[in-house]
Amino acid sequence: MKLARLPFVGSVVLGLVALAACGEEKPPQLAPPTPPAPSTPAPVVSAPPPPVKSVQVDTTGVPRKELNRLAVELALPLYWIADQNQNGALDPSELAVLWGARAEARQSASTYVTKEGFTPAFAEAYAKIKARHGGDLGPAPKDAAEVARRAAVVKELSQGRTTLVLSSFEKASAEELGFLDHLLAAVQIIEKLYQTQMGTYDLAAKVPADDTASRAMFFRNQGPKCEGPATQNDPTCSAIPLVAGAPTKVSGLYPASELVKPKFCDDLAKKDKALVDPFTVVVKGEGDALKAVPYHEHFRAELTVVAAELRAAEKALGTTEESLRAYLSAQAKAFEDGSWFTADEAWAKMGVKNSKYYLRISADEVYAEPCSTKALFHTSFGMINTKSIAWQDKLDPLKKDMEQALADLSGKPYKAREVSFKLPDFVDIVLNAGDARNPFGATIGQSLPNFGPVANEGRGRTVAMTNFYADADSVAAQKATAESLFCKSVMANYTTDAEPQLMSTVLHEAAHNLGPAHQYKVNNKIDRDQFGGPLASTLEELKAQTAALFFTDWLVEKGKITKPEAERAHVRDLAWAFGHISRGMFSDDGHPKNYSQLAAIQLGELMNRKAVSWNANEIAANGKDKGCFAIDLAKMPAAVKELMKDVGGIKARGDKARAEKLALQHVGKFKGPAIPLHATISERVLREPKASFVYAIRR
Repeated sequence: MKLARLPFVGSVVLGLVALAACGEEKPPQLAPPTPPAPSTPAPVVSAPPPPVKSVQVDTTGVPRKELNRLAVELALPLYWIADQNQNGALDPSELAVLWGARAEARQSASTYVTKEGFTPAFAEAYAKIKARHGGDLGPAPKDAAEVARRAAVVKELSQGRTTLVLSSFEKASAEELGFLDHLLAAVQIIEKLYQTQMGTYDLAAKVPADDTASRAMFFRNQGPKCEGPATQNDPTCSAIPLVAGAPTKVSGLYPASELVKPKFCDDLAKKDKALVDPFTVVVKGEGDALKAVPYHEHFRAELTVVAAELRAAEKALGTTEESLRAYLSAQAKAFEDGSWFTADEAWAKMGVKNSKYYLRISADEVYAEPCSTKALFHTSFGMINTKSIAWQDKLDPLKKDMEQALADLSGKPYKAREVSFKLPDFVDIVLNAGDARNPFGATIGQSLPNFGPVANEGRGRTVAMTNFYADADSVAAQKATAESLFCKSVMANYTTDAEPQLMSTVLHEAAHNLGPAHQYKVNNKIDRDQFGGPLASTLEELKAQTAALFFTDWLVEKGKITKPEAERAHVRDLAWAFGHISRGMFSDDGHPKNYSQLAAIQLGELMNRKAVSWNANEIAANGKDKGCFAIDLAKMPAAVKELMKDVGGIKARGDKARAEKLALQHVGKFKGPAIPLHATISERVLREPKASFVYAIRR
């Protein structure tokens, strides 16, 4: 389950973003066209390019934020990190060159910048950016529908603020760099696998070759669908030309003929429990029968290559990183034979005390697929942040008490159980791929695995991602949004410090291991069977986030944090909820947005209990907007406790009727009347583009 500034010094920078080399006119290749044999994985480091003569380029014409925005529209792998010397010009030391998902683009940094300065390729790319900044949009298509489609794509891109996550491997050993090279090669295939699961991989070839904005959008969104709040329901918005009669719902996990059937997802488990196994693809069998094919058989060609690269990564580490090497070996085997739960055992043994790295490369979360049942491929790779040890020392002695507290609130028939989960490790993410790479925002906390003995016995790992939203642009945008929605009295408890949000993430992820969770059974049915996949996912996230609010005040009672710290956390948690509400409650095909729905339920219930109120005639803290949210912090602990009792009880009893009533009241129906305050929240939040993360590695 998941919750959703360094200088460049002329060394190679790699990053993960949707981009093509300057002047290239082909849609991006998302993976090597012919997988190598598993015994001889393809080399991942190409020969050094010949020396490139540097050139002088006047880069004073385009402001930093505008350059970064236009580079995306033009599908150029360029990012201006910061104007460090405040000279108003992009200097070579301030440029990051981002790595696309194409294998041939891995060493593209030297195409644009070397230790000597900018290259002719950069000069050509900058000329395109400068021309676009000056209003030159190039030749327009003759077809009016195509003009409208491309305009909608640009609008889609504009809702994201490209935000760089830059990591340094400059001091890494040769063994670590070898490991990194093979891991990045495996990531290429993970990207392909995820898009294949989503049914979008083959659609990349339909993106017009001359439409750079659509190429960028396809990569960012991992498919042709628009995801921005202002464009997700726009019928003209797509990264590929619109075709009459094209299916609105696609998936690579189920037969296309089944997707259009009413209640298709609900009927799967009734036909055969094997069809809802998370590590299978549903395909047509004999006649109209459906059958489940295990991932390691259905995706054998791709998974064999990933396994080979993981074994090569393990070998590259030599005798270092024993626990990481054990995981790489076990996960490679799982990709080959489906031993997912055995790999989880090796993964769970890694931690802050025996590895400097965090790596999860597997199939885990289910939220994005139509039935919220099948595990989706992803990679999350990062460096352990040792600050997590302080939180672990603080909460470790309290885990039993935390479980008992949720059990007491949830009520019968749930009973407190022995819990042995690991409290969150803090991770500075280096790279996200596949299902972990989102068009907007990023996962800031995660508890894994979701299935199998390690999950069921509370032996999984939880992590809090600590280096997202820490850049100056994100901090300023968050504060401006808060000032537009909160009353002035609330802003006295608002802080830009990351600690309150970090605490909430830690508590949210810990709560996934507490109380009635995904695998808890009522009448021998787990939550997916009780509520249906989408509602079950929303309820589990609602439980975890409500528990985060509850445990914040609980820790005050235990003397672990101060009351002012709890109050600042509550304010930040409400601001977090506004962000998710602004994204809408459903995708354009009616699939629930779990975090948006949990945020709407929380806000509505806290308002019902008078802990939060909407003051329609009061001016917001920014001094401009009429109407603002006030928080009665004295009423928050009791209101949160009552909400936790309600939500815990729903899961404890398998009370689907109460769950549906909560959702109907605070979320509404797909294409039903909107809840008025949601529109106000959305309008103010969406004034600021959402962070759209790209990844870069300095080495």
